[in-house]
Amino acid sequence: MVQTEDIKREGEAVLQNLKKALSGVRTSRPQTALVEDIRVEYYGQTMPIKQLGTVGVRPPREIDIQVWDQNAVPVIAKAIESSSLKLSANISGNSIKINLPELSQERREELVKYVKKITEEHKIEIRHLRDEINKKVQTSFDEGEVSEDQKFKLKEGIQKEIDKINGEVENLLGAKIKEIEE
Repeated sequence: MVQTEDIKREGEAVLQNLKKALSGVRTSRPQTALVEDIRVEYYGQTMPIKQLGTVGVRPPREIDIQVWDQNAVPVIAKAIESSSLKLSANISGNSIKINLPELSQERREELVKYVKKITEEHKIEIRHLRDEINKKVQTSFDEGEVSEDQKFKLKEGIQKEIDKINGEVENLLGAKIKEIEE
């Protein structure tokens, strides 16, 4: 039988995916999540930067990467520069510094559109989740496992959870847009 706990658990997974996706979108404020998952080809293996060094932030707009192996420094710098972030890496010994320039108004608008697109994709995923669970409820009703009253109560509970999740998605979107426009 379907429980509202199912939708809470699966909805939380969608929210976590959204948070991760949004954390990788550039804003004027430096964040380690911006570069730490960029993949680097190193000694025949592909691994994220966070496995090759320590990623930190230096206010107001600088990301600092302390690389553990000197040989990895040029490879990491090249991976950062060839990423879609359009950033330049400054090498100094075992350290890579990335200065985040101020975003132009045009770039801010592009980022806001991109963030809205990501959010909409996750909303669609949430709607599919709701439809899938509602189908399970209907199947339970058809098989006689739940009464009609129980079916309506379950669907009502599912919709309440979906509304909560959608509210959280909207909050995340609003916060990210505010961050981009700072």
